[in-house]
Amino acid sequence: MPGKFVVSLSCAKNDTDKATVAFVVANAAVASDKETIIFLSIEGTRLSQRGYADEIHEEGFAPLKELMANFAAGGGVIYVCSPCFKKRGLDENNLVDGAKIVGGAKLVEFMGEGAPSISY
Repeated sequence: MPGKFVVSLSCAKNDTDKATVAFVVANAAVASDKETIIFLSIEGTRLSQRGYADEIHEEGFAPLKELMANFAAGGGVIYVCSPCFKKRGLDENNLVDGAKIVGGAKLVEFMGEGAPSISY
């Protein structure tokens, strides 16, 4: 099932259930042969930092660190909202695998051909 898919995530430790489910869905999209982007915005940008997700483990799901690693290993890409990232003073040298700091135009470009999306 080729095509594109976007998961938009604005949560991190402030809602670990949403953060976890977003990566579960993103992994399902990658496994379905979709070119998949997770767009981290607002508090979600904190997940772009190595070590941040290490202790997040919602009951009934794989640990978030594992879900994130599997997503990147499967070819998924993490877009990190540049203004949100800068507002939080995060470290560009501490990005998780697959993460890229981008402006909103990059997301719009990816979605320009009608990519379905879901938000958490």
